[in-house]
Amino acid sequence: MHTVEIVLLVLLLGALTGIAARYLRAIPLPLIQIALGAALSWPQKGLHIAFDPELFLALFIPPLLFADGWRIPKREFFALHRPILRLALGLVLFTVIGLGFLIHWLIPAIPLTVAFALAAVVSPTDAVAVSAITRNLGMPAQTMHVLEGESLLNDASGLVALKFAVAATLTGLFSWTEAAKEFLWIALGGLGAGALLGWGFASLRETVTRRVGDVAATQMVLLMVLLPFAAYLLGEHIGVSGILAAVAAGVTTNFADLRRGEFVVERMQTEGTWTMVESAFNGAIFLLLGLQLPAILGKTLEAAGNDWWQPASQALIITLALLALRWIWLLLGVRGSLRKAHQHGTLTEQPTLWLTLVTTLAGIRGAVTLAGALSVPLLMPGGDVFPERHQLVFLATATILLTLVIGSVGLPLVLRRLPHTGEPLVVREERQARLVACQAAIAHLRDIQLPTDELPDAEQPAQMQEAVGRVAQDYRKRIDLLEEPANVTTPEAQADTPDAVRQRQRRYVVELELRLQALRVERDALYAERQAHHINDASLRALVGELDLNEVSLRKRLIVARQAAGLVAPEAAHSGH
Repeated sequence: MHTVEIVLLVLLLGALTGIAARYLRAIPLPLIQIALGAALSWPQKGLHIAFDPELFLALFIPPLLFADGWRIPKREFFALHRPILRLALGLVLFTVIGLGFLIHWLIPAIPLTVAFALAAVVSPTDAVAVSAITRNLGMPAQTMHVLEGESLLNDASGLVALKFAVAATLTGLFSWTEAAKEFLWIALGGLGAGALLGWGFASLRETVTRRVGDVAATQMVLLMVLLPFAAYLLGEHIGVSGILAAVAAGVTTNFADLRRGEFVVERMQTEGTWTMVESAFNGAIFLLLGLQLPAILGKTLEAAGNDWWQPASQALIITLALLALRWIWLLLGVRGSLRKAHQHGTLTEQPTLWLTLVTTLAGIRGAVTLAGALSVPLLMPGGDVFPERHQLVFLATATILLTLVIGSVGLPLVLRRLPHTGEPLVVREERQARLVACQAAIAHLRDIQLPTDELPDAEQPAQMQEAVGRVAQDYRKRIDLLEEPANVTTPEAQADTPDAVRQRQRRYVVELELRLQALRVERDALYAERQAHHINDASLRALVGELDLNEVSLRKRLIVARQAAGLVAPEAAHSGH
């Protein structure tokens, strides 16, 4: 099949499986996509795609890691840096050494350096799969931030460990001193290169958009989409981690975004573009993974014949050992820092054994593991075959599949046993921020004074006062629903009972629902006008775009209003973002 047709087919299937996952809620999206990819490639005449690891890493991984670095909450990322670094660096080293010796003992035919290479391959985790599996299951938010931070950094540390293990196999030489120096150069150099490129892009964007405004929004979004590829290629070109360069570029760009509150069009286009890119690339990754499974797993199991259970049991033992090592490291190396973070208030979840089990099962392996396994060279310098390469690729692929299945089954069961911690911290913080914003708006309205040269007649001040009153009244309604019924502060509500406040909040919910209904009627009328040829397509898009923005705002306010009125649970309200 032609390359263009393959790309289009993979994107189409990614979109269709995403829609199917909305109906098959019990099955995580990654498993659906992997199963579909395997089904497409299983027949002899099925869809077979040559997997180029270097092209895969350059094309799919940088934008996804950039987006993760751009989206991850920086406050939590830096506040929880100790457990994140201990997982991303310490756990990788612990896994490479512990699992490497176990693999060599379990399968003596695999040389020790190759066993270390396999352990390095399976050390990076995949937070994308974890997020897809635990969506709407109540995964603690800050635990998810730790997992995301771990996944952002351990891709690089795992691939660096793989590089040294492969080099030791090829040359027979290894130096801890040289490995440490090389790791520091690769890691710090990658972070520095990415941060420098991200800062340069932010400065250029600031210069251009401050001069021309949102007119260049589309072009700036396109440049931002290309930025992770530029960071990755720059890092690889100078011999540092391109993966960490893409992550650092994403984090730096996000910091620059904090000073760009007035560029509404660019912000909306950026959010929509990255949502589409993430969805398309995530779907393509898991579909490509499924397309490789029959060829990798099938050949090994068929070659084993009646002894197929041996490689299968070896893969299962390695997977369970991988999760066991993660459990041990969480208990011995990470739990203390999590407990300190909880005591200092930076981690709301109590680090219990159940939470440790959740974090263990969330150690799912994904696309980086497959790309790393397939990047192992075929031949030694003398022309001999790389020792046990086929077994390394088989075991790595089987580990991906087994961790996905174990996580898909185990995480929902364990998450149900976590204690309910009440209203999530982020919900409380968002409500307080809305209160502050509303109060600031009302304070501004009180201070408004119409200049005397803008008073063409005596009625103008009264009209202005009436308009200010109407706008302020809407903000007071919003403050009423954001305040706790027993702790209201607005003058109208201080004399009321909590029941009266709750009734007023529910009336506001009804008002917002009516506004939404009226807005949808407006939209239907506009489409009817276009169908009757009373307006053209450009006018329709402009008018409907205004209504769409209004509807997004109203729907979000309605979610908050329903929550405040006791009509929606806080978790359900927050999941509706």
